[in-house]
Amino acid sequence: MVKKNDLIEFEIKEVGFPNKGKAAFEEHNIKFKGGIEGQKVQARVSRKRKGYIEVKLVNVLEKSPLETEISCPHFGFCGGCAYQSLSYENELKLKERQVKALFEQEALDINFLGIEKSPVVGGYRNKMEYTFGDEEKDGPLALGLHRKGRFYEVVNVGNCNIVDNDFTTILAAVLNYFQELNTTYYNKRSHSGFLRHLVVRKALSTGEILVNLVTSSQGELDKEGFIDRLINLSTVGKITGIFHTTNDSLSDVVKADKLDLLYGKDYIIEEMLGLKFKISPFSFFQTNTFGAEKLYSMVREFAGDIDDKIVFDLYSGTGTIAQIMAPVAKKVFGIEIVEEAVEKACENAKLNNLDNVEFIAGDVLKAVDELKEKPDLIVIDPPRDGIHPKAINKIIDFNPEVFVYVSCNPVTLVRDLKVFIERGYKIEKVKCMDQFPRTPHVECVVRLLKS
Repeated sequence: MVKKNDLIEFEIKEVGFPNKGKAAFEEHNIKFKGGIEGQKVQARVSRKRKGYIEVKLVNVLEKSPLETEISCPHFGFCGGCAYQSLSYENELKLKERQVKALFEQEALDINFLGIEKSPVVGGYRNKMEYTFGDEEKDGPLALGLHRKGRFYEVVNVGNCNIVDNDFTTILAAVLNYFQELNTTYYNKRSHSGFLRHLVVRKALSTGEILVNLVTSSQGELDKEGFIDRLINLSTVGKITGIFHTTNDSLSDVVKADKLDLLYGKDYIIEEMLGLKFKISPFSFFQTNTFGAEKLYSMVREFAGDIDDKIVFDLYSGTGTIAQIMAPVAKKVFGIEIVEEAVEKACENAKLNNLDNVEFIAGDVLKAVDELKEKPDLIVIDPPRDGIHPKAINKIIDFNPEVFVYVSCNPVTLVRDLKVFIERGYKIEKVKCMDQFPRTPHVECVVRLLKS
């Protein structure tokens, strides 16, 4: 009889999206997070449910035949990546299989065009949020990513291979600087301490870098000393802006009670598909610049002929998709709930000399009521939770000839697509883009036609 906290051993038979495993032990079905098909593992029973038990993986007893390499020394400790031990070819096959399985489970008939690989696998990320803490209780100051499966412990990631060398250089310099000063980190248990996060953004096309230090208000920053340490670093790109964010929120998120520009300008410029985009500390922008170029080229291709047509871009963020459509379309309307993102979208449209784009700040659920034009095409790129259930029918009511649905979460994508089909649309084609190598995540693009 299996009980809570028992240690059990089994072979992983299947891993679905996003990195959710299934297996069997004796008469029990098992569900868990992580792992790779073919691994023999040890796991601890965390809870029993009707029809299955949930477990947490403890050790890998035997590698999977799919595991041919470990290209990162932090793999297994750091919680940032899942597939560092796979060849990139096997990683793509796994993701493709997982996405297809989601459609098959819902009996959705699709023309699946496979998965596009990322143009860059190593050093592809243009943004990282690092956390201050310690690697073990009362240990020296650390700066990196959360330890796998842990909330409090932090792993120093000085050899992370999904960022370029400038991130590593800045990370090491900031850590050394505050170690020398014996500065305390913000303890999430006691809610005391100073250092919270370090956010680094780099425009990979221009080399411009933003550094944002996030602290509580429980201390003082030597601004001149901090600036001096950073601007004298030997980086390939150039640090063009340094911020200090004060955040006294109890939650472990990067947010600003106060944002101070310490040095330089308050944005960097990224270039993509012939357009320029201003990116500020809290702007949303795809984390894989060169992969985003392929993703948005795919969106443009799936949109088809939009010459002299009306386009809606819902959940438009900083207006990237809208501006990619604008040079050809008659008029593009974008809706985004984050006001700062809308401000940046308007700035970017002006920067790119686009006068046929209009951005509306508001929740899609309500803001679509303000749109009086009849769209020929609607592009939807919602957050991970997908389209709000109350908004989806409002959107379909516009009745365009074509929808292009862009999703970073195939699970909610499949759920939403069933509503489109019920409302008279058919899936013409589906293609994936690997925006996030070494992680369980993937982007999908779907073209829907009115039946």
